[in-house]
Amino acid sequence: MTTTEEPTLTDLLDLERIDRDLFRATTVFDGDYALYGGQVAAQALLAAGRTVDPERLPHSLHGYFLRGGDVSRATVFEVFRDRDGGSSSARRVVARQNGEVIFSMAASFARASEGPDVAQEPAPEAPDPDDLPAHEFPRTFSFDARAVPLGFDVELPQRFWTRCTAPLPADPLLHAAALTYVSDMYAAIPSGASAGRAWSSLDHALWFHRPGRSDEWLLVDLEPRTAAGGRNWYVGTVHDRSGVLLASLAQEHLLKRP
Repeated sequence: MTTTEEPTLTDLLDLERIDRDLFRATTVFDGDYALYGGQVAAQALLAAGRTVDPERLPHSLHGYFLRGGDVSRATVFEVFRDRDGGSSSARRVVARQNGEVIFSMAASFARASEGPDVAQEPAPEAPDPDDLPAHEFPRTFSFDARAVPLGFDVELPQRFWTRCTAPLPADPLLHAAALTYVSDMYAAIPSGASAGRAWSSLDHALWFHRPGRSDEWLLVDLEPRTAAGGRNWYVGTVHDRSGVLLASLAQEHLLKRP
């Protein structure tokens, strides 16, 4: 489906099942701009999740951005069922456009089990999202955002509240995909490494610690770690409004001249 109107996140995550392990994104756009990496990662996770037992939810994903995607072309996702064990499942996903691989992902799914439930550190400090002005996300659909002031200058928001504004059903896989969608939005770059430069995502990792709802406020906190060899690496956390740690992330991207 080609659209000139603004789609919702549920439109973007509406994958057509072509075959047992083959899926296709059904919404494309008129335009020549690049495909947002968080979108293809979220779609890949959803495709993988559709091939496992619904009781097994994603607990980690590791993806590589291999080529720039085109918003005007359909993306096809092929899922490989690497393993189905007694309590966990491993999947690989390859996303293609025009016959070329643009993204690859390994994801693991597991059934919930009893065990310790602790977090080493509290959630970062942040004002209530209702007390902050709206912040516009570029190239995303169905997400509200509130940038948290940190008291020092940063090129991009490194701490922000966000929530999906599209109605989402009570499907934990869909909420994990929505979190994946927004997790690639910004980067944290060390001071002195970003002036006059742009970036392209290289690889992205997410760990889902606890289930949460992406249509409720989430606090995303990103921290720069190091820039070297023309690459930048940063880490981050995602907490819910009550301070529960839902997910952690890490990403590396290429630093380059604009």
